[in-house]
Amino acid sequence: MPLHHLHRVRWAVRATLTLGVAASVVANILHAQQNPISQAIAAWPPLALLLTVELISRVPVHRRSLAVARLAATATIAGIAAWVSYWHMAGVAARYGETGASPYLLPLSVDGLIVVASICLVELGGRISAVETKHDQRTAAAPQPSAEAPAAAATPTRAATPAAVPVQARLRVAEAATRPAAKRPPGKATRRPRRPVTETAALAAQIEATRPHATEADVAEALGITLSRLRAVRREAQARERELEFAA
Repeated sequence: MPLHHLHRVRWAVRATLTLGVAASVVANILHAQQNPISQAIAAWPPLALLLTVELISRVPVHRRSLAVARLAATATIAGIAAWVSYWHMAGVAARYGETGASPYLLPLSVDGLIVVASICLVELGGRISAVETKHDQRTAAAPQPSAEAPAAAATPTRAATPAAVPVQARLRVAEAATRPAAKRPPGKATRRPRRPVTETAALAAQIEATRPHATEADVAEALGITLSRLRAVRREAQARERELEFAA
């Protein structure tokens, strides 16, 4: 049974127990003398039983001896409440017109309701505690997401996606990838403002994805940098990735 359903059933059982205790309390008060002290004394036994049942249904125990002790105490309190309430309720029923066996049978219906609801409430408390314990164990045993990067992840020069590259830079790369590279003297590159290392590595990866047969020299030429600069950028990007993995 799902946990939320068990909680709803427990609230229904708790309401039933409260109704039975309320009937017993009213009968005890009606039987008592017309003063607050007598009425409070008469109302106490069923209220004590309600509080005791609520405690043993909610508070778990970890020792068998303690469980036996509190069950014995609960049974004693229930016996006292049933004895007192039975005769008080029988007297009230006879006073208000019930005759024959009715005054002696009506209290049994109330006490029986209290007993059944109390047992159900204790049983539901144990079921809910067991379900919550299993849920906690499954949660603790579930693998937690690792903070480290996956082992199969590519280097920054390969893992960068087009979304991580600025729009203008992507436009420049696309234009450079679709037109033939201009012939320049070997070792000479067009002077441009130096881009950040991560952006240059991402652009190089995108050029290689667009032109699978391009060599490193072709990529460097498309980016407008020297081959040695391209290799230095990739080494630096890999070093930064390792630093981030160690920091995580």
